Amino acid sequence: MDKRQRLAADITARTDSYFNRTKQIVARFGDKRVTYALFLRRPVICAPRLMLDWLKTVEDLRETAVEVDLIYQEGDWVGAGEPIVYLTGSLEHLSDLETILLQKIGPACVAAHNAYQMALSLPKVAFLAMEARHCAGAEMQDMMSYAASVGSEAARREGAKGFIGGANDATAHWFGTSKGFGTMPHSLIGYAGSTVRAAEMFRETYPDEPMTVLVDYFGKEITDALAVCARFPQVAAAGELSFRLDTHGGRFLEGLDPAESYAVLERYAPGAIRRYRSDSELRALVGTGVSAAAIWRTREALDQAGYDKVRIVASSGFGVEKCRVMADARAPIDVVGTGSFIPDSWHETYATADIVEYDGVPMVKIGREFLLRKNVARKRNGH
Repeated sequence: MDKRQRLAADITARTDSYFNRTKQIVARFGDKRVTYALFLRRPVICAPRLMLDWLKTVEDLRETAVEVDLIYQEGDWVGAGEPIVYLTGSLEHLSDLETILLQKIGPACVAAHNAYQMALSLPKVAFLAMEARHCAGAEMQDMMSYAASVGSEAARREGAKGFIGGANDATAHWFGTSKGFGTMPHSLIGYAGSTVRAAEMFRETYPDEPMTVLVDYFGKEITDALAVCARFPQVAAAGELSFRLDTHGGRFLEGLDPAESYAVLERYAPGAIRRYRSDSELRALVGTGVSAAAIWRTREALDQAGYDKVRIVASSGFGVEKCRVMADARAPIDVVGTGSFIPDSWHETYATADIVEYDGVPMVKIGREFLLRKNVARKRNGH
C-alpha cells in the first residue's frame, strides 16, 4: 500500500460514515464547488497550523486544490461564533475531511486561549509546558505544545514572558529550543534517599547546568531547601539553584496550617484575603498544596537565610484561575511548570463546520446565517 492509499484508508476509517457516503453520492451525481466556514462557540486564540498542514498534505496526495481564506491569523483572538477560516474546493474531496479537520483545530484553539490567559495573568513569570503526562498519546501532546506556544506568543506581544520551553525533546521545537527542560522527578529523590543526596547526584552528573530541586518528597520543603542551599552555597549565590514546589493537595507545606497560611498572606499580600473568594480561590490562596501562602513562606525562609538569589518553581494545578489568584497575591514565583492549559471542559473544544456557498451561491442552514461571508450577509440585508 503506497502513501496515497494509506492516507485514503486512514481518512475513510476515521471520518464519520455519513461524510463518506456523501462523498460517494456527490461522485455519482456531480461535484460542486463549495465553501466551508469553521468556527467555535467560545472565544479562542486562532491556532490553525496543524489543521492547515494536514489539509495541504491531503491536497497534494489527491491532486486537488483548496482555497484557504484565513480570516484570523495564528495568535489572533477570535470571538465566539466568528468564522476562523473559509475553505473552498470540491465537495467530493472536502466532504470526507470535515471530521478530521475539526479535530485538528478545535482543541488547539482552546488550549492556546488558556495558555494566553495564564501567561497574561503572570506576565513576569516564565512558564514551562509540562503537558505530556496528561495527553492521550503523541498526537495530542504535539497539539497541546503547539497550542501553548501560540497562546504564549500572543501574550508575549502584550508584554508577558510566556512559555520558554517544554518538558521533552519531541515538542521543544514549538518553543524555539532544541531540548526539553527539567532536572529531577520525585523518583530520583526516593532513589537517593534524601533531597540533598539527590542534588549531589545531579550536580556530579550535570556539573555545568542550573539545578532545580524538588523539595516536597519528605514533607520538609523549608528544611530540605535550606539544607540544599547550605550544601551548595556558591550555586545558590550564583542564581543557578531553584526549588520546585509540588506539594500535593492532601497536606500543607511544612510549617503551615490554615491559621499560619492566613498569617503569611497577612504579612505579604493582605489585600488578597480581604475580599470575597470562592472555595477554589481560597484553596489556591491559603489551602493545602502549592498555595500562595506556601510560595510566600518559602520565599521568606530563603531570604531570611540569605539565599535571595535562589528561584522558586511552582507546579501542581496552575490553570487559568490559579494563575489569576497567584497574581492577586503577588506570589513570588519565578517559573510555573504546568500542563493545565489542556482544556478542562472538552465539550468547549468542539469546532463546527458548515457549508455557506454552493457553486458561488450563498446558502447555509437556518440559524447559521452569521457564518456567511460579511459582504454576502450585507447584500442580503440590502446594504
